[in-house]
Order: sequence, then structure tokens, then C-alpha cells
Amino acid sequence: MKIKSFAPRRLAAAAVVSATLVSGLGFVPVFTPTAIAQEAAMRTLTVTGQGEESVPTTKTQIDLGVDVQGTDAEAVQREVAQRTAAVVELLRSRQVEKLETTGIQLSPRYNYENGRTDVIGYSGSNTVSFRVPTESAGSLLDDAVNAGANQIRSVSFVAEDAALEAARQQALREAVEDAQSQAGVVLGSLNLRSQEIVSIQINGAAPPVPVPMLRRAEYAQADASTPVVGGEQTVQAQVTLQIRY
Repeated sequence: MKIKSFAPRRLAAAAVVSATLVSGLGFVPVFTPTAIAQEAAMRTLTVTGQGEESVPTTKTQIDLGVDVQGTDAEAVQREVAQRTAAVVELLRSRQVEKLETTGIQLSPRYNYENGRTDVIGYSGSNTVSFRVPTESAGSLLDDAVNAGANQIRSVSFVAEDAALEAARQQALREAVEDAQSQAGVVLGSLNLRSQEIVSIQINGAAPPVPVPMLRRAEYAQADASTPVVGGEQTVQAQVTLQIRY
């Protein structure tokens, strides 16, 4: 069997060609998956859009209280219970929504004089909360006072749950449109084009808090039914988009 051999010149030429190839490859950038991901992350635009929808309030949230003072704890508590029972019976007859007791209290009253602390009486209270259509809130307040309530602790206004949810969805759509509009202006000004949305974040679309009466309503004492006029609840949404270009 004859073994082939290479001449020194041919080996030298092969070495030169190999070195040339290695040298040439040294000028070609190598893109690893990490490098590609970093490049994609650098070519992104982050924008936040805002959306807002207002909904008319149709329900009134009311907290009614019965407050009684007296010298005997048992008598005070008994009167609070009797008057509260009459108020609750009235509210149930009117089929109010979300009726519940939110506070019961009985505490002594003190007199501080000449370094002495004397119990001079007791204070008792009971608070009920409920929701009613706004158009009937005024007359119901008057009737509740006649039934035994002597404290209107708070009055606020809320929209229907279905209306609030519809407003939330619309506010989200507006926020997305706002974010895309901002991105279009920025990229267009730079002669760039958006390629895809790589990240979506909903920053906020929570239901609004009830509208307090002092801000959005009219309230006045009158010989006729107490006028109660609701306002609006505003639902706000915020969406952040990350767009690759």
C-alpha cells in the first residue's frame, strides 16, 4: 500500500489559506440568542395611554343613625333598639338594597371636675346602611327620621354595576387608542414603523368610589320632601404598551 505525502510547499499553502479564512471570519459579527434579544429590547418604545368615562349615578348610598343619651345604660340601649327596629322595618317595607347594620355602640359619659371622674350618663347609637334609587331618596329620608332616625351620617351616589363595567371597558379601549396614537406620532416623526406590540400592561381600571353628597348633589331642608340630586361617577383606565419598531 502506497502512502501519499504532501510536499512542504503544498502544506504551507494550505496553512495560509486556513489562516486567511480564520482572519476573514474575525470581521463577521456573531449574533448569539442573547445578543439578538438585547437588540430587540433596545428597539422598543414604551407608551402609556389614558381613558376616562363618566356615568350618571342612579342610586343613593345612605348611612342612617339612631343616637340616644340617658342616665341608665339599659334604658338607653332599649330605646336605641326600639327606634332602630322601627327604622329597619320602614326600610324593608320600601325594599331598599344592601341593607345592613354597620355600627352599634354603648358608652358611658363622664364628668371631669376637681380631679374626680364621675359617670353622668350613657350614649348609645346604631347605624344602618342601605342603597335606594336616587329619585326616592329624599322622601325616604324624611320618613326614616319620622320613624326614629336622628342622624344622617352620610349620603353618597353610585351608578349601576352594569353601567360601571361598561364604562370601565370603554375607558380601557380609549386608553389603548391613546397609547397607539402617541406611538404613531413619535415613530412617524422619526421615520420609523411599528412592527409588533411585545408587552401590554393594564395599570388601573378600578371602580370609582361613591360620590359624596357635598360634592355632587343638592341638599336642603324643606317642608316638602327633602330634594336629593345625584351626579356622575368617573371611571379612569391606564394602559401601557411596549412596541417594537
